[in-house]
Amino acid sequence: VSMQYNPGWNNSSVNLLHVQAAGPRDSLHYVWSSIGAPAVLLVATQSPSSALRVNWSQLLSASPAGAIWIDPPDSVVYSTAVVFTKLFEFSEAKPLGKLFYPTYDLAEFSWDSLNHTLNCTALTAQLRGAPATDPAGSFSNGSLEFRVTAYEAAGRAGRLPSLLHTADSSQLEFVLAGVAPRGNRSRFVLEVATVEEAGAARRLRSQRSIDDEYTPTIFEVLSLVAESQNSSSTLGFLQWKATAYGSQSPRREDGIQCRAQGLQEANWSLPTSSIIQAYFGDRLGSTCTISALNVSFGGEEGEVYQEKRYLSWSVLLGFGEPPRDSFSPLVISITAVALGTPLAMLLLGTCLVLLAQRRRYSEYEPIN
Repeated sequence: VSMQYNPGWNNSSVNLLHVQAAGPRDSLHYVWSSIGAPAVLLVATQSPSSALRVNWSQLLSASPAGAIWIDPPDSVVYSTAVVFTKLFEFSEAKPLGKLFYPTYDLAEFSWDSLNHTLNCTALTAQLRGAPATDPAGSFSNGSLEFRVTAYEAAGRAGRLPSLLHTADSSQLEFVLAGVAPRGNRSRFVLEVATVEEAGAARRLRSQRSIDDEYTPTIFEVLSLVAESQNSSSTLGFLQWKATAYGSQSPRREDGIQCRAQGLQEANWSLPTSSIIQAYFGDRLGSTCTISALNVSFGGEEGEVYQEKRYLSWSVLLGFGEPPRDSFSPLVISITAVALGTPLAMLLLGTCLVLLAQRRRYSEYEPIN
């Protein structure tokens, strides 16, 4: 796995991070950027030597279509994109209902240089930004961040929610830190858009389990999968647990309720994101399908962020089927004891009753 910052470009005024995972027969490309709305382009190829090409002058122009491609082009087997478009803030204003504040359009944010936080050894990077204009001063002491982690092998993240990952995936952590809420009991909603080429469609899955060993009190895992319409095989995914956290060192008691508010086909034009337009070009308005999903944070009380002014949400992005947790040995042991003990007592009780009856009848002589 390798990381490149602005490959072929020496200026750090814009951010483009290329993460490539090369295997013996194929390679995976993740292209993260904050040129316009923050986004990631995911491309899977069947060539271990495939390479990302960027025409920088065209990418930074008003017409970026065709500025990003994979060489050789015929090695690409699947490509998709995820765009983080808007951040909504609202509060419950009784009896009037929800009161929405002006939307934060992430395409209009000003972003710090990603090169300052790039760690090619740990395979991590942080993209930090704030609105270019902030009349309310909400971001005067705060920021919005996207923290990227790439993986070389399968494993599990050490911090809650302890997402299980594979070598074909990367983790993204969305962080809102120090941002002053504009109302009492403010809640936040992140809008996430996906781009799929013809032949693929997104679907939201929910999986529940009684095993919460790695993420206490959380029993639901959500996956936004891309499925082939011809073979019903899974091409790619976004996966997260139904929780966010209100602390830099999250614990169970720091949990914030996280909900997915329905996947819908977007009938609006995709907010400006140069790398998406640069790669898909005219296909965005013709053959590509754009879907949008809102992820909300906070329960009905909406007080966790109000108190701590910190919010983190982790999501896994990757290719193929999303990882699936199997029952841990601890849960299997507890279940075996919980179910086996009553059964053993029942069998033992039955044997004792039968034995007692046998002894009682054996004390009498048969009547002739």
